Amino acid sequence: MTPREQALHYPGLDMLASAVVLVDGECSICYMNPAAENLVAASIKTLRGKPLQEVLHYSHSLQTALDEAIGNRWAYTGQNVELKKADGTSLQVNCTVTPVDVADGGLLIEMWPIDQQLKASREERLLEQQQANRELIRNLAHEIKNPLGGIRGAAQLLEHELAELANAPALREYTQVIIKEADRLQDLMQRLLTPQRPMHPGSVSIHEVLERVRSLLVSEFPQILKVRRDYDTSLPDLVGDREQLIQAILNIARNAAQAMNGSGTITLRTRAIRQVTLAKKRYRLALELQVIDDGPGIPPDILERMFYPLVSGREGGSGLGLTIAQNFVLHHHGTIECESRPGRTVFVVRLPLQA
Repeated sequence: MTPREQALHYPGLDMLASAVVLVDGECSICYMNPAAENLVAASIKTLRGKPLQEVLHYSHSLQTALDEAIGNRWAYTGQNVELKKADGTSLQVNCTVTPVDVADGGLLIEMWPIDQQLKASREERLLEQQQANRELIRNLAHEIKNPLGGIRGAAQLLEHELAELANAPALREYTQVIIKEADRLQDLMQRLLTPQRPMHPGSVSIHEVLERVRSLLVSEFPQILKVRRDYDTSLPDLVGDREQLIQAILNIARNAAQAMNGSGTITLRTRAIRQVTLAKKRYRLALELQVIDDGPGIPPDILERMFYPLVSGREGGSGLGLTIAQNFVLHHHGTIECESRPGRTVFVVRLPLQA
């Protein structure tokens, strides 16, 4: 049995987010999982049989550790190990080396790029914070809702009592302000408290969803807003809730249009991505949807908090649109990210293309 055939006895390695390399007793490459191929930007077909040192340059101390692991069958763990790819790019990784009974007494090397680990930890921490914030706001909304009803009722009674006074019309303006503002806050509280309906998953064409979003945007901001398409039409359907996906993408795109005062260009772009980790699960195939605008950009102080409830960079905004969009994307086991600078803001939504 060849080393490659031996490696195929571990099909789960292909689904790991960490980079895994199997080397033989001479530290020559026998097998790499897709994450390792992505790490070195080359396929196993071109690298099989090559010394690991030629593909990922590393220090003499790490080579000594690998030699000892092969000779003495010792496991090894390295933190903040510096590697250099063939193009000179440096990588900082944490790695474990495990002796295995394949590939002539070889080693299984598993590597985690530190920046990916930090990003995953940061995303997990942000999600926990946002969940805590949502619970806090829902509790506050419960506490605010009842007094608002009392304020509105008192304003109505006061308006009725003032009807007999000579200057009633002028005073009535004040009571109307109280009633209208109480209604506005009541509506906001209701939106915060209304439970979201359960998902109704089915086969969904992402481009049908985007065309619906596009038609809504064009009708809301006629003549002055351009919405461009950049679709990968070979993408298969995904399993999801059509209405939730429309609402999520519409909220993102509408935010962009409002930030540009309805004048500018929004691009809707779809692409397929392979071997990607979403919500701690590895997928062979996923959809990457980008909503790109050429507006003024998102202020840095808001960028880190924009998915929190009631955070808005626009005067009069409720700060719920992106929160709802994020919730719907999470329901689909996806992720949502944003990069922004003046003249270019990109929201990236990634969704699995598997049931």
